[in-house]
Amino acid sequence: MTGRAMLDDFFTRALLAGVAVAAATGPLGCFVVWRRMAYFGDATAHAAILGVALSLAFAWSIYVGTLLVAFTMALLVSTLVGRGWAIDTTLGVLAHSGLALGLVAVSFLPNVRVDLSAYLFGDILAVARFDLAVIAGGALLVVALLAWRWQRLLTATVSEDLAHTAGIDPARERLVLTVALAVVVAVALKVVGVLLIAAMLIIPAATARNFARAPEIMAVLAALIGAGAVIGGLHASLIWDTPAGPSIVSLAAAVFAATVIGTSLWRSVAALRS
Repeated sequence: MTGRAMLDDFFTRALLAGVAVAAATGPLGCFVVWRRMAYFGDATAHAAILGVALSLAFAWSIYVGTLLVAFTMALLVSTLVGRGWAIDTTLGVLAHSGLALGLVAVSFLPNVRVDLSAYLFGDILAVARFDLAVIAGGALLVVALLAWRWQRLLTATVSEDLAHTAGIDPARERLVLTVALAVVVAVALKVVGVLLIAAMLIIPAATARNFARAPEIMAVLAALIGAGAVIGGLHASLIWDTPAGPSIVSLAAAVFAATVIGTSLWRSVAALRS
């Protein structure tokens, strides 16, 4: 089968798009876990629905609207928290407000019929060739950005005081993560949807943390676990006729649960032997 013919196959496009998203969410998710930014990612993803509404209202590309709103939300949250606002309250208010405003805004659009479930839970099986190009390009941008700033990001994550001592500006590194998170939200919207993006950021990284002893290994493992969840979830979706996005996240969650149980049992056995 030629490359062109392969890209004409919807399942192949879905697989490639999902693996591309996993390659980006894996290493980025590690920073989300290390910095305890889970709700930060959730707030950014929820706001993407408002980006969808703007895109439909002004006839923009969905990717442009969601990227714009996701970046604005991430920057707003980062700024408010940097000024001393309580992070849990700030994120709670902004996350749900952004989602609610987006849903209300969509309902006011005249002559626009929108299947919101596709944006909330993803529609990976409907990924077109253009979508695949955008998703792959966005994922590559995120991976390249994280690789370029990796050591600085790690230092700022370990300790902001240590970062200052090394001549690193922690605020700049937070901005790098903000940009990366906004890009991931924009490109992952089509794959797993607003409500499941945070899960793809957190679950593979949390699973990889049970095995990795170095940050770089954890990042690679997280990407591989995410890719495995995409491949397995898509096949399960076809076999059992279940929603693709939730199937992917469900498999990732099952792997996480299995590793937690397996690790606990291994430690118990090791303790008994010693």
